[in-house]
Amino acid sequence: MDAGPAIEVRELTKRFGRFTAVDRITFQVARGQVFGFLGPNGSGKSTTIRMLCGILTPSAGLGRVAGFDIAREPEQVRQHIGYMSQRFSLYGELTVQENLDFFAGIYGLWGPRASDRRDEMLALGGLAAHRNALARDLPTGLRQRLALSAAILHHPPVLFLDEPTAGVDPIARREFWDLIRAMAARGTTVLVTTHYMDEAEHCHALAFIHQGRLIASGPPGDLKAAWQGCLAEVAVEAPALIRALQLLQRQPETREAAMFGAALHVTLERAEGLPALRAALEAEGIAVEHLEPVVPSLEDVFVSLMAREGAP
Repeated sequence: MDAGPAIEVRELTKRFGRFTAVDRITFQVARGQVFGFLGPNGSGKSTTIRMLCGILTPSAGLGRVAGFDIAREPEQVRQHIGYMSQRFSLYGELTVQENLDFFAGIYGLWGPRASDRRDEMLALGGLAAHRNALARDLPTGLRQRLALSAAILHHPPVLFLDEPTAGVDPIARREFWDLIRAMAARGTTVLVTTHYMDEAEHCHALAFIHQGRLIASGPPGDLKAAWQGCLAEVAVEAPALIRALQLLQRQPETREAAMFGAALHVTLERAEGLPALRAALEAEGIAVEHLEPVVPSLEDVFVSLMAREGAP
């Protein structure tokens, strides 16, 4: 692997007939970085990953992964990456150890080297006590760790994780991200897609994609710092929450308003507009429990970006 970026994308494009799935996106991922690739379903995330893995040929633009051109050197790309999809690519009728032995053979690992690497993965994933269990009998969190262990058996410098924690409980998600951070600390570059904004906070940098276009990118702190306007959290009694949302969305002071857990988050141009929002709610008989400025989260950034793009 050369000394340049682990992943480099310039004007990368993928068309399927008249439909443009990925539209001239450009970004870089430094070596040892955890890079979050975010966007709604159908935005082009998986298509981009398949191009970067050497599975799909780009229609236009350039891409390099681990120093290899994704269009001209797809086989070399595939030899230097690990890939974990949303659906765990495991054999349920094989044990944990048998799955790892099988994937070791696929990656060309044999003899003591394969055994050593397998045992290292069992330890890293906390799977040693389950080595003789059938993969189909494992809880979802352990199957996820096994799938990750299989993807990194050959010690790839670049790892792609496509929605790896979908449907996994919060504790298992936290444990999974501990593994990701440990790998990145050892120099592995990780590109991960996720719908969980709390997971995105763990990334060194993020890119938001919508309808195939890159609409924002940068470190999480920079994206939140770039927020313009005043963000307010509004809490009302639960039965009035939807009515309050609809009312606030109609106010001239409101730029955006959306559900945020059991409360509402409302974006205004200036904090001076907050009293008018309270007055509008109280005029409709909606008791305000609290209405105050808050620091925007990544979820607020994501919602704002989608609203700006006209997403439903």
